[in-house]
Amino acid sequence: MTAWHALLPTPVLILLGGGLLAWQGSLQHETIHGHPTGHRWINDAIGFVPLSLWLPYRLYRRSHIAHHCATIITDPRYDPESRYRTVSRGLQQALAQLQSTLLGQIIFGPPICVVRSLLQETRRMVRAPVTVARHWLPHAIAVILVVLRLDHVGLGLVRYALCFVYPGIALTMVRSYVEHRADLDSPGRAASVEHGGLLGLVFLNNNLHAAHHERPSLAWYDLPTYHALNRQRFVDAGAPIYRGYGKVVRRFAFSAHDDMVHPLHRGGTV
Repeated sequence: MTAWHALLPTPVLILLGGGLLAWQGSLQHETIHGHPTGHRWINDAIGFVPLSLWLPYRLYRRSHIAHHCATIITDPRYDPESRYRTVSRGLQQALAQLQSTLLGQIIFGPPICVVRSLLQETRRMVRAPVTVARHWLPHAIAVILVVLRLDHVGLGLVRYALCFVYPGIALTMVRSYVEHRADLDSPGRAASVEHGGLLGLVFLNNNLHAAHHERPSLAWYDLPTYHALNRQRFVDAGAPIYRGYGKVVRRFAFSAHDDMVHPLHRGGTV
């Protein structure tokens, strides 16, 4: 895609480039969960390539494992991948409003996500500089190699960010938008989007998120069977199930999925 970028219209480059980067993010997710091989060093080597530029693989691995091990999934005090906030005032409230609808998440979510992550890493650098260096130095070296590749094929960094990175993050956020809904009766229960179609392939079936959280070590190609066998049990447990992403778009394009302040923190500050 980078080699042929000059031959492709920008909308096509955005569609294919964003799809490829979202798919690579799904592949990284698989490597974190022990696939495609039984050897972590091979899986890490596959997942390490920083095509998205902004997120070190080791940091993503650390964050995602913490997400699965969180005491209360969706509570931002425990879950580093939570979309929820603990406060509803000032800048945090404004950002939460921007991300409350699916359309807002697609448009504003990528820069908000990247900036928040970088600010968190800046603060973490003060507390644990050695750990941060271990995450970022290998990543920075690999990013330099990616940038040299882009320079070699004449693809500017800004164009790459706009046609590959930004739409890749946005597409991933379409998947994650309805994955979890905070519920005090069943905290952080996972949702499923049953008919992912082509997006299901891009997401490597992580749209069947209830099945993934129940069996996180299950390979992507086994998730549909597991979901089908346990679908009624998920329904009985109250786990949201959407027929497809068309349903998600129609329902949430202009309507908020939930109050972006976590229910444990509504009505007060932490």
